[in-house]
Amino acid sequence: MIAASVSFSGCSLMPASGPASVDVIPLVPNSRPYALVKLTRQVVDRLGKYTPRLSNAFVNRRPPADFHFGVGDIVSVTIFESASGGLFIPAEAGVRPGNFITLPNQSVDSTGNISIPYAGAIRAQGRTQVEVQHAIVDTLKLRAIEPQVVVALVDQKTSLISVLGEVNHSERFPASAAGEHLLDAITRAGGPKAQGFDTWVMLERAGHRATVPFGALVYEPSNNIYAHAGDTIYIYTEPQTFLAFGASGGGVGNQGQFKFDAWRISLAEAVAKAGGLNDFLADPAAVFLYRGETREVAERLGIDCSQFEGPIIPIIYNINFRDPAGYFLATNFEMRNKDVIYISNSASVETTKFLNYLRTIMATVDDPIVYATNYLTLKGIIKGTGSITTVFTPTPVVAAAH
Repeated sequence: MIAASVSFSGCSLMPASGPASVDVIPLVPNSRPYALVKLTRQVVDRLGKYTPRLSNAFVNRRPPADFHFGVGDIVSVTIFESASGGLFIPAEAGVRPGNFITLPNQSVDSTGNISIPYAGAIRAQGRTQVEVQHAIVDTLKLRAIEPQVVVALVDQKTSLISVLGEVNHSERFPASAAGEHLLDAITRAGGPKAQGFDTWVMLERAGHRATVPFGALVYEPSNNIYAHAGDTIYIYTEPQTFLAFGASGGGVGNQGQFKFDAWRISLAEAVAKAGGLNDFLADPAAVFLYRGETREVAERLGIDCSQFEGPIIPIIYNINFRDPAGYFLATNFEMRNKDVIYISNSASVETTKFLNYLRTIMATVDDPIVYATNYLTLKGIIKGTGSITTVFTPTPVVAAAH
């Protein structure tokens, strides 16, 4: 009977909230459309290296380089000569405050040039302030008297940082030459509107994009990298959630969707949020977490990815809570947004279900016999007491049974 119950527990005949542990754990490797990974210290350490971080997505964490002029930038050019009577300073320049001339402000034109008298068009786009100064001096040094040039940025139009989304006021502002971090840029936009643990930060730079929780910038300073000119920082709100099914907490009432309510939580905290393991149903050795990992991460975990297509590999992590060390692993295993936790029923629960099923069948067959026996017993008692028996005259069916 026990053997039969085990066989029935894996079929659709018995009611269940999900697959049994024997259904999740394949007897033949690579026979299921997912990879099964037993949670160990090595697995937790390797996954920790692939936690989404801006410091990993953008390896250049140095301050931004010197600004380069772009089309539309407004610049000021001042030319000095060492003595009067030169190209720009007349001979009677003694009444002047100094031997220099400041040209009217001008913008870098659509071809990327600025115009300098007696020097013509000077390339400014893609050059730094010092490079433009040297270019003007090299052009004028054969005509002016020991010329020196100072180029200044009057209005910054191209080296900008954009911060938009769920901030108090979206803004596009000039990047600071001294360099500023992402939190500095977000602060200039008034900071996020929502609570930090539900807020995400997406950084786009030179066609590359990465997203991390806002808490990662605050609690892990390595993520708070420098903002560069041309960056786009998008702030949005999306509660992090996970799903819990199976024998969690008080049963069906504790299944469903749960919010992190924090910028990150561990697997142990997630199981606790779902009410823990049901003492009457759960198999502590059969706690599973469903997640899609990138092919790179899956290969690092030792999974043969040749049978899977696409960049995301479906993985089921198995944690054993019968092992006391499993709780330490669960506290270090970091949950991801949209993870799914499934807690399988114990084999004894499936056996009990099958026995109840047999009891129901046997009761269904036995009930008519019990009713007929009771009827005949009552009939004999009534005849023995001389009571009126016409009410209990047996029908043909009952007489046949008699």
